[in-house]
Amino acid sequence: MKNIKVTLPDSSVKNFPLGVTPQGVADKIGSGLARAVVVAKVNGELKDLNFPLIADCDLELFTGETPEGHDTLLHSTAHLMAQAVKELFPKTKVTIGPTIVNGFYYDFDVDKTFLDEDLEKIEKKMKELANSSQEIFRSEISAKDAVSLFKNINEDYKVEIIEQINPDDVISIYKQSNFVDLCRGPHVSNTSKIKYFKLLSTSGAYWRGNENNKMLQRIYGTVFSTKEALKEHL
Repeated sequence: MKNIKVTLPDSSVKNFPLGVTPQGVADKIGSGLARAVVVAKVNGELKDLNFPLIADCDLELFTGETPEGHDTLLHSTAHLMAQAVKELFPKTKVTIGPTIVNGFYYDFDVDKTFLDEDLEKIEKKMKELANSSQEIFRSEISAKDAVSLFKNINEDYKVEIIEQINPDDVISIYKQSNFVDLCRGPHVSNTSKIKYFKLLSTSGAYWRGNENNKMLQRIYGTVFSTKEALKEHL
């Protein structure tokens, strides 16, 4: 099998089989890094850990304690929360779920007001999903195909967002188990890498911030790479 040369930040060069992933490189370096790494930078561009390396490259590996890693954890945990909400309240429609400073939120179209006990149920479901070690896969499709995909699963808000894009443009989607979402990424490669999170509060929010649009339910949360960092933040 053909090998490629991977140059690490300390300028060391290591040979790996063609198609090795950043996670695979981390696995070879050490078990501690293998567990802690959440995202990679390949030739200066952030990539998922399951991105195949098909040529000689420079590689950086980031844990959740780095700015790059923390932001990746926030994005991925927002998706995990949306997956949990969909499993608990199947008729819910998802809208957008951006990151904010040391946190994230996601807006949901759901025929109820989320209460504190709902947040507890959602957080419990998130822990179940995280512990189930679901692989997270990225794929790229045309905006036109993405419209069809999200129409088929009745995600009207995603359709509205995508229809504003040139139908020939290529966009990325992420899938974990039966949950699929529109996102640029990167994300962690497996839900098991999401461990120390907390749902913080809920509020109402108008779709696109327009009071003429429907009132949505917004849930705020945060995540950190260690239990100590989460506790300190809280």
